[in-house]
Amino acid sequence: MFLIGTNVATQGSDWPEFRGPSGQGIAADTPVALKWNEDRNITWKTQIPGLGWSSPVIANNKVWLTTFSAANNGSLRLLGFSATTGESIADVEVFRISDTEAPNPKNSLASPTPAIDPDGNRIYVHFGAYGTAALTTTGEILWTIRLPYVSQHGNGGSPTVYDDLLLLNIDGYDTAFIVALDSATGNERWRATRPEPISQAYTTPHVISVGQEQQVISVAAFRTIALNPRSGEEIWHVNYPNGFSNVPRPVYGHGFVYVTTGFQTPTLLAIRVDGMGDVTNSHVSWQLRRGAPLTPSPLLVGDELYFVTDFGIATCVDAFTGTIHWQERLGGNHSASPVFAGGRIYFQNEEGHTRVIAPGKEFRLLADNTLDGSTLASMAVSGASLFIRSDTHLYRIDE
Repeated sequence: MFLIGTNVATQGSDWPEFRGPSGQGIAADTPVALKWNEDRNITWKTQIPGLGWSSPVIANNKVWLTTFSAANNGSLRLLGFSATTGESIADVEVFRISDTEAPNPKNSLASPTPAIDPDGNRIYVHFGAYGTAALTTTGEILWTIRLPYVSQHGNGGSPTVYDDLLLLNIDGYDTAFIVALDSATGNERWRATRPEPISQAYTTPHVISVGQEQQVISVAAFRTIALNPRSGEEIWHVNYPNGFSNVPRPVYGHGFVYVTTGFQTPTLLAIRVDGMGDVTNSHVSWQLRRGAPLTPSPLLVGDELYFVTDFGIATCVDAFTGTIHWQERLGGNHSASPVFAGGRIYFQNEEGHTRVIAPGKEFRLLADNTLDGSTLASMAVSGASLFIRSDTHLYRIDE
């Protein structure tokens, strides 16, 4: 058994948001497939209309993702599929826009992953400055809101559900803040404005439990801030003057939150979460520049932290000290965040390959699997099934 960092989410068989029930890429302890290809262990394969890089989310035997359809005159859509058969159960236009191309070749116009309400009956979709919405599982739009901002590379960060709130990081050139929306109405409950300087970032808020209290960890350009998720009041912050265009979602465990600082000089920071105010000089326990990830989020399994660069160099370090245990070239380009499932770690690259390794202080490759097409979205896990999105299809994979 592996000890995973404490998170307010409860792990289960569903995958309700980006990086699963804990928000950390950890699946329930259920056996899943080790090997697959286009002719092996594919339960079903369903074509996806349009293009998007949002990851699948799963609840109540339904799989949800978003897409952009230029064929429908600039349509941002929510798609639903039966987890059993792969058949389409919903295809709903949420917003209509005039843009037809993503501003960055690695991005799409539908990249943020949806989030599912704990009861499984409501789906929240976020398309950056194009808009945010809540829908029922029957496709009824309950509310919509637009939070305009200017971003060079489009949308990226995903929404996070906390009790009756929907949390969003909004980080643009012109404005930057984290906002809590009422999940039932879309009304703004609180907003925490970023201090100057501001710049673009593309991260997902992460709510953690620290003792009897909760903190929402919000990674932004030039700083990471911990706030009270009920009020938006700041608890602590760490500055890093050279970090912006941040993408990875932080992970939490052993009293540390693990944060990457962005594209210019990417650094992985281990920050103790028991501070107050500016803890830049007092609570950064260790930092690592060699092999720090740019796009994929890190993965904490037991006492080891795993991460991969965009160019396929994987690293395993001691979670307490940052000491490097191993670094290995996995090959390919990487955008998807790794997943821990069935006692194994799954690294998926952009070219359709998934390398499976054993966790531990020595590198051990267990399998190298290949699917057709491009795979920039992170995989999802539900029960004994893996769900992988390519640029054209959604797969369910079972042993």
